[in-house]
Amino acid sequence: MAIKDNMRKQDKLDSPIDIGDFTIDFGNINKKKVVFMGTPQFAVPILEMLIENYDVVLVVCQPDKEKDRKGKIIIPPVKQLALGNNIEVFQPLKIKDDYKKVLDANPDIIITCAYGQIIPKELLEYPKYGCINVHGSLLPKYRGGAPIHWALINGEKETGITIMYMSEKMDAGDIISQETIKITNDTILDTLFNDMSLLGAKLLKETLPNIINGTVNRIKQDENKVTFGFNINKQDEIIDFSKSVEDVFNLIRGLNSNPGAYTYYNNKRMKIYRVEKIEDNNLKDKSYGKIVKLDKESFYIECNGGYIRVLELALEGKKKCLTKDFLNGVNKKELIGSVLKNEKE
Repeated sequence: MAIKDNMRKQDKLDSPIDIGDFTIDFGNINKKKVVFMGTPQFAVPILEMLIENYDVVLVVCQPDKEKDRKGKIIIPPVKQLALGNNIEVFQPLKIKDDYKKVLDANPDIIITCAYGQIIPKELLEYPKYGCINVHGSLLPKYRGGAPIHWALINGEKETGITIMYMSEKMDAGDIISQETIKITNDTILDTLFNDMSLLGAKLLKETLPNIINGTVNRIKQDENKVTFGFNINKQDEIIDFSKSVEDVFNLIRGLNSNPGAYTYYNNKRMKIYRVEKIEDNNLKDKSYGKIVKLDKESFYIECNGGYIRVLELALEGKKKCLTKDFLNGVNKKELIGSVLKNEKE
């Protein structure tokens, strides 16, 4: 009877118990069945954590894509990780029309992170412990597909991760837990993506036991404080040098390195990836977009209220390079005084 009593007490616990001559690991006996839905690199640490701690029975991600004219197939990073761990992968074109395989997996919980499609009601209502999302903002700020980009572009001083219950309305479900991360002047998109991805895995690991044990406090989102961070489009990527130097700086670092902010030099698209900002409120000529100065490693573009010092770029048809390497291959006399445009002439 003692063993049975202990097993009843441990029914919802993950830690092993010592019953004398041997130990029963209830974390393995009671491992919850998880279906994970995610696609990009951002979701990989979350899936890694789930594989280590739970029984991931199915991974759902977006279909493979062709990268270029050569027909090179891009396999989603989440798929690569799943296959490497012998986990079945499901890649429906439209999950709203093709979700039976997820139901057949009989998950105790569905966890999503940057999946890229709207989850149908049938899946939201199926699992015993709900459908949980790992979102890259401090909701209700920045609902949508590009919250990390927009936090940088809009000059936020902090952002963070939200663990939430999913609902039919995009990113509108009840909040379970949140953790903040600071944004400094040195923060760029690539590093923030990586830091927030690791934070998401950490926070989810801490939160899941409470979800399973039913001890979470559901917090309704304040609809009066909702903002959106929709997917970046081509128009969003164009640099307008007539804007403040702060705005230009934030746009460039908020799109580094994917998809990259761009302008036009000699009718060729120039993507600018890494810059420094130099504030100067005493500008007289206000030649916004003009390259006004060169040094050995960079060139300076005039903006409203200062200059952007360009350190890394890619000219159309060329690979990304340091600006010092770019300068070795151009006519410097022609470059100085050039005015960069926000469209082709």
